[in-house]
Amino acid sequence: MSRLNTDNPSSKNTCKRGRLKIFLGFAAGVGKTCEMLTEANRRQSRGQDVVIGYVETHGRAGTIEQIGDLEIIPRKTVEYRNSKFEEMDTDAIIARNPQWALVDELAHTNVPGSVREKRWQDVETLRDAGISVTTTLNVQHLESLNDSVHDLTGVWVRETVPDSIVHNADEVQMVDITPRALLHRLERGDIYNPEKVSQARNNWFREKNLNALREIALRQIAEEVDEAFEASVKQKLETHAPVKDRIMVCISPDENSMRLIRRGYRVSQRLHGDLVAVYVEDSPPSTKQQEILKNDFTLADRLGIPVVTLQGDVAEELIKFAKEKRITQIVIGHSDRSRWQEFLSGSIISRLTRELRNVDILIVAPSGDKVASADGKVV
Repeated sequence: MSRLNTDNPSSKNTCKRGRLKIFLGFAAGVGKTCEMLTEANRRQSRGQDVVIGYVETHGRAGTIEQIGDLEIIPRKTVEYRNSKFEEMDTDAIIARNPQWALVDELAHTNVPGSVREKRWQDVETLRDAGISVTTTLNVQHLESLNDSVHDLTGVWVRETVPDSIVHNADEVQMVDITPRALLHRLERGDIYNPEKVSQARNNWFREKNLNALREIALRQIAEEVDEAFEASVKQKLETHAPVKDRIMVCISPDENSMRLIRRGYRVSQRLHGDLVAVYVEDSPPSTKQQEILKNDFTLADRLGIPVVTLQGDVAEELIKFAKEKRITQIVIGHSDRSRWQEFLSGSIISRLTRELRNVDILIVAPSGDKVASADGKVV
C-alpha cells in the first residue's frame, strides 16, 4: 500500500533532487529491510545503479542472503569515548553517485561527533546531491505520534523523525504482518537471539502493544493515501482557494505542553489547516520553566510550527490573538491553576469559551503516570 509511485527507472541522477521511498512498519521483524532489499535487486536487474549505503541485518540469515551481489559502500569508523563505532559514510555515497542508495533505520541517531546528528539528515543530504533513497521506518518513531504511542504502549520512544519527512516522501509503502505471525517469528528466533526473546515478549512485543502499533501504522498510511487523493482532486476541481482552518496551540511552561504541540500538529494535518503555537508570558519563568519552554520551541521547530510569544494577561492575549488572526480551532491543556487562583483571576478556559463562541476548543488531557523510557528496541 503506497501513497504514490511515479518512478522513472531509466533516469540517472543529475542535479535534480533525489526521490524518497519509505518502507513503513510497526515493529522490528515485520520485514521492512527484506522488502527494501527485494526491491533493490529488482531495480538492479532492470539496469538501475543501486548501492547499499547502510543495511542492518541483525545477523538474520534471510536478510544476509537477500543482499546478494548488491554493491556495499563501506561504513566509516567514528571514535567516541575511547570506543569505535560504524556509521554510514554519506560522503562516500555521494562520491560514488549511484541512482539509488539503500539506507536502513531512518530514525537512527548518529554517534556524537558525526557531521549530522540524525540519519534522516544524512538521507536529506543524499537527496540534495541527486541520489534517490529507499529507507525503513517504524511508525512509532514519527514525532507527532510520540504521545499516542506512549498512551497505548506505556513506552516513550526516544528516537523520532519529523513528520514532514514522511509527508514529503515520494512513496510510502507499509510492510504488514499480523501481530500473531510476528510473535511466531520472535519465538522462532527470527528477530532476536534466543536469550533476548523472553525480555522482548515481556516488553515491546506484548500482543496488546503490537495490535495498537499496527492500528496506528494502518491509520497513518490511510491518512497519507487520503491526503494524496484529496490533493489530486483539488487540483482538478478547485477554481479558488478554500477557506482554511487556522489552529492555535496554547503553550504554557508545564510538562504537558509538548503533548499539546503534537496534538495540534495532528489536528492541522487532518484539517489541512494553518497552525501556530502561542505562548503568553504573564510572569518571568523559573529556571525549570525556561527549560520546558526551550524544549517546546525546539519541538515546534522540528515540526515546522511557527511560535509567537506575547506578554500580558494569558486569557486576554489569547483572545485578542485569536480574533486578530481569525483562529478557528484552539488546542489547550487543562489549567494547573489552583481553585483559589481561578477564583481571583478567573478560569482561562472559561473566558475563552465565553468570548470566542465561534471557535472550536479542544482541551487535551494530561498524560498518565510516567513509566520507564525506551526507544522501541530490545537491547
